[in-house]
Amino acid sequence: MTTTVTPPETSPAEAPKRSRLPKSARAGGTLHGGPIAYAILIVFTIVSLFPLVWTAIAASRDNQRLAENPPPFWFGSNLFKNLEIAWEDANLGEAFLNTTIVAGVSAATIVVLSTIAGFAFAKLRFKGRNALMLIVIGTMMVPPQLSVIPLYMMVAKLDWTDQLQAVIFPSLVSAFGVFFMRQYLLQALPDEVIEAARVDGASSWRVVWHVVFPAARPAMAVLGMLTFVQTWNDFLWPFLVLTQTGNPTVQVAVAGLGRGYTPDQSLIMAGALLGTLPLLLVFAIFGKQIVGGIMQGAVKG
Repeated sequence: MTTTVTPPETSPAEAPKRSRLPKSARAGGTLHGGPIAYAILIVFTIVSLFPLVWTAIAASRDNQRLAENPPPFWFGSNLFKNLEIAWEDANLGEAFLNTTIVAGVSAATIVVLSTIAGFAFAKLRFKGRNALMLIVIGTMMVPPQLSVIPLYMMVAKLDWTDQLQAVIFPSLVSAFGVFFMRQYLLQALPDEVIEAARVDGASSWRVVWHVVFPAARPAMAVLGMLTFVQTWNDFLWPFLVLTQTGNPTVQVAVAGLGRGYTPDQSLIMAGALLGTLPLLLVFAIFGKQIVGGIMQGAVKG
């Protein structure tokens, strides 16, 4: 004998209650922020953009006007003039080229080496793996200023002072990059995919090239962008080993604009604005792809 279970009938009074659910509460709905959320976002946007806008305002004024109280809060007429003077006085053309080489080489090397090392710490089993990972994490807690003197002594003995390799070689490895890629690959790369590649006869390097790199592409893009920006903005170490007249990076060249008994703050701001524009351009071009890669990797993970 077959028993048929009849679902309980919905009373007419209960039906409107179910239909009153907002779309954002249903599956696949889109969440919309209220006025408070939009107000908070607007405030944060204004606070974030204010330093850049103020730099542009200061770069468009003269040194005398910037010394007045209250300071100016709108653009002047000297922006392009100050930008041209800062470009010529600081030799920013050569500085841009040098910084692009340093940041590009450092970012590419750190991304590749960090991905390989992160894969080893995340998926390979070897003796002392956890201890080595703790050592890598521990190096991030050491202030970089402590290594300045011994590192400078090594660079001086190699006769690398005022040469770009003095800035490139100390930044070819990143403990943060290794930790970042390890954490990403733990979730984004299933062990079954690696085992399937090994069953097909793939060697370790082939697994890295054809399995690890494609799976880690979103995280590699983020790490590359972060490394490029950090290297571009680095000041202390390039300032110690490079000179304004030799092979300066952007930050070292801009620091040279502050020479003199009374530094011209408008020229310094103009140089800072020129040094920031390439980063804004890079993010404007590749920012959407990087954010899309992060979301794709999150969904896959």
